[in-house]
Parts: sequence; structure tokens; C-alpha cells
Amino acid sequence: MAGNIFGQVFRISTFGESHGKGLGVIVDGCPAGIDISEAFIQSEMRRRRPGQSKIVTQRKEGDEVQILSGIFEGKSTGTSIGMIIMNSDARSKDYSHIADKFRPSHADFTFQEKYGLRDYRGGGRSSARETAARVAAGAVAKQFLENMGIKVQAFVSQVGPLKLEKNYKDLNLELTEDNIVRCPDPQKAEEMIELIKAVRKDGDTIGGVVQCVVTGCPTGLGEPVFDKLHADLAKAIMSINACKGFEYGSGFDGVTMRGSEHNDAFYNDGGTIKTATNYSGGVQGGISNGMDIYFRAAFKPVATIVAEQESVNEAGESVVVTGKGRHDPCVVPRAVPIVEAMTALVLADHVLRQRSAQK
Repeated sequence: MAGNIFGQVFRISTFGESHGKGLGVIVDGCPAGIDISEAFIQSEMRRRRPGQSKIVTQRKEGDEVQILSGIFEGKSTGTSIGMIIMNSDARSKDYSHIADKFRPSHADFTFQEKYGLRDYRGGGRSSARETAARVAAGAVAKQFLENMGIKVQAFVSQVGPLKLEKNYKDLNLELTEDNIVRCPDPQKAEEMIELIKAVRKDGDTIGGVVQCVVTGCPTGLGEPVFDKLHADLAKAIMSINACKGFEYGSGFDGVTMRGSEHNDAFYNDGGTIKTATNYSGGVQGGISNGMDIYFRAAFKPVATIVAEQESVNEAGESVVVTGKGRHDPCVVPRAVPIVEAMTALVLADHVLRQRSAQK
């Protein structure tokens, strides 16, 4: 199976399935001498783990990371960093009823067509549990970026029709972790939580939007043709399970503006070149310009629902599929740390690529 490696210089390779023995990641390219806190890695895992609140899946996984290599006495050694997360609460029997059936809007059918077989237990490799390995790796990337003053912060800006109308600069992003939906607006957060509860009670699911902001990013990151910074960010974010849309800067709203409105005028701020506005989202010509990088990612409603759905089995016969097991009624609260992790991995990779380009 191809497609398990991400990045060029700061590179990760992940493995494992939802209901296998565990998941893991190898991080290559992390420079030696970086302070790496195991406690921070674990804190990031807690933000993503299932069972953390009443509005997420109730699967109980501690998601304890075991570091096998690459870190000695709290610092990276420059060698491969190996980490594993063992599964402890898999219930494979919850999926026996769909062993030969294709669940609507899942990867069951496409996996079967591509490989001729599939792990039906929670989706196997296509399960969102695969992202646990990404978050572990992203925690390493975050600590590498922290040395350069680069901060990655994501938050929930929409659940169903409930949307934050404020600009991210008018929000206190430090409040993001103060509620279980991870929305920095306390009042809107409560509305979102109640909506998710109601949807869950109905046996249904709902989608949402995660917004991400990168501050302190230097100029010069990104390659100007195929590896544009925003293109690599788009690939990273769109590779996350259930992500259906990505836009950065003004995004689709920019089409309603004229060039005279949309252009970001430059000015000199005490020797630092800045832009008066930031419709470009911190990236111009595929290269970071030193302004905040910000983007939005749309996540679809989780495909597993309690209601009966018509489908077919591997023999092509009509069947009825009923959702069982433990699933998120809305993925965005747990998607926040995943979005941050993938963003950090992209930035770490481009920082190291830029260092190479300047030699």
C-alpha cells in the first residue's frame, strides 16, 4: 500500500489500523538538539483521543505514546524518531454485521475495488483512528517550530449552520480549549454543543469547519511551482478523514471583490515589509510573505448513522445497513489537533527545505 509517507525533508511514515494491535509513526529529518517534551506529545494526544467528552465517540483509548528511538535525555538525536500507540478498547464484533456490506459514504467499496480485500473492523487503515500517529508526529514538529517563534492554532468556527462571524483577530484563541467543542467564543460554543447533542440524540451526525491560524511564520517558505506552500497545506489538510473543502486567505469570498479591493498593499513597518490587508492569507506566489497564514477546512457529517440505509453487499445484492459501534456525531472538536499537526508538519518540512535552498 503506497501513500503512507508525507513530507520531503521533515518526513513521516505511519502504520497501523483502527482495530489492529496499534498504530505508529517514524519521523525522519528532525534536526538534532531540539528539546522534545514527552509530556507535550501526550497532551496533544489527549486533545485528539476518543472518549474525552460527551459529544465525541465513547471509545476509551488512553492513547499513551511509547517513544522507541530518536530522543535521548529530552532532546532529539537527529536519528529516526519512532513512536507507537497501542489499541486497548477495540470492539471488532461491533462490525461483524457489515463484514460483507458496503456502508454508504465509507471507504468500504473503494478499498474492496482497489485491493480485492479490506479490513472491515472500523474501516481498518481508512479509519480516522489512523490520525493518532499524525498527531504524535505533529507534536514533534510543533516543538521544532516553537524554537523559531512559529505558532499553529486551530479552532472550530462552524458546526452545521452555526457559524462564527467574527474575524479570528477579534477572538481570544486562548479560550479554544476552555470548552469541549473547541470554539473560542463561549456563547457560540454552547450553541454548538447543544446542536451536537440534539443531532446525536436523533441518531444522526453533522459537519463543521475548523479554522487554523499560523503566526510568526517567516518569509520565504514554499516552492513557487508544484510545491507552493498553500498547495502543500491543502494536500495535508485534505488528507484528513472527512475533510471535504479547503480555502485559505479570502478563499471563495474573494471572487466577489475587485482587484483594487483584494490587493494587499505593502508598507514598511520599521524596517519590516508588511501588507495593509491580508486577503492573500500569508502566501503569495506560493511563498510565505511573513503575514499570518490562515485557512479553513470543511468536514462532512460522519457517515455512520443509526438509521437504516440501503446499500449492497460484495455480491451486489441489495441490503440494509444499520450503524453500530461508537462514532463521533461531529468530527470537528477532535479534528482541531489533527489540523494543527498536519499544518506543523508542512511548515517544519518547508523550513528545512528553505535552509537547504539558502546554502
